[in-house]
Amino acid sequence: MNEVAKGVPMLIASHDRDFLDAVTNRTLFLRPETSRYFALPYSAARQALEEGDTADAAKLERELKDAKQLRKQAAKLTNIGINSGSDLLTVKAKQLKDRAAKIEASATAVHKERSGEIRLGNSGTHAKVLLAIEDVSVTTPAGDTLFRIDKLHVFQGDRIVLLGRNGTGKSQLVRMIHRAMTGTPVAGIKVTPSVVLGYTDQDLSNLPQAATPSDIVAKFKVGDQRARALLAGAGFAVEKQERPIAKLSFGQKARLGLLALRLTEPNFYLMDEPTNHVDIPGQEKLESEILEHGATCLLVSHDRRFVRNIGTRYLQIVGKRLREVEGPEGFFGEMAGV
Repeated sequence: MNEVAKGVPMLIASHDRDFLDAVTNRTLFLRPETSRYFALPYSAARQALEEGDTADAAKLERELKDAKQLRKQAAKLTNIGINSGSDLLTVKAKQLKDRAAKIEASATAVHKERSGEIRLGNSGTHAKVLLAIEDVSVTTPAGDTLFRIDKLHVFQGDRIVLLGRNGTGKSQLVRMIHRAMTGTPVAGIKVTPSVVLGYTDQDLSNLPQAATPSDIVAKFKVGDQRARALLAGAGFAVEKQERPIAKLSFGQKARLGLLALRLTEPNFYLMDEPTNHVDIPGQEKLESEILEHGATCLLVSHDRRFVRNIGTRYLQIVGKRLREVEGPEGFFGEMAGV
């Protein structure tokens, strides 16, 4: 990030909020009707955008209130005109209705981010320790040791972020824990019986490519009407609810995977790059849901803002050992110097 060439014009599309703040000085928000441009880096531009949206909402409310009042006056004049036989009052009422219609037509609709609702649930558990790992070696598929874990307990309410360079074995550990939590014994890994797992990986392997979004939601037996509403809330128009998952965009697949995660109602979230392909409003919604529900989770993410906002404990792979560190900043500093 510190090697971005100064003075070189660049057009950047990214979901990494910290990266955008570090390298941009202008921001364009693409919207269906009217896009918004600010000569500001991302976070400052986002604040200006929200202030503008708030002002637009207030303006819209005033305009619609004025139109409503005009229609009331028109209705009153119409009644008087009919009762008195006054054509002048009838014409005046029509003019008021036309003015109201013109105001309503020209009123700027308030923009709302449509990234799909991401709402998590929590089935709850009384256990204090949900996962215990002792004397475990994380290996490659070929059996080569990547790193060792001497002892790790995950307590209820922990939000653990796993840090490490690419290739050090983060995803391998996530897969080992997943196997242990889905009924395959793994030596050295103990899972509390009351754990209900919510799992998503960066390949979205929990989504069969031949299935449709409707098929995925139907597994949770929520009923047809509720299923359609849930999918619509996640950003799937009716015509896309029966489309094969293989034909969906990466962003749509990510939203569907997070919807399935929510419907599982887990008490332990195991997530490998959950914000991949999720836009910034979606990332922020996911963050707020995790924090609101006090979710217990172990996750891998390269999104620094997400890591800082979510994590309560940080584990870093250092010298083929998994070590607990005070925070992510040391690791981020190392990566910035690469």
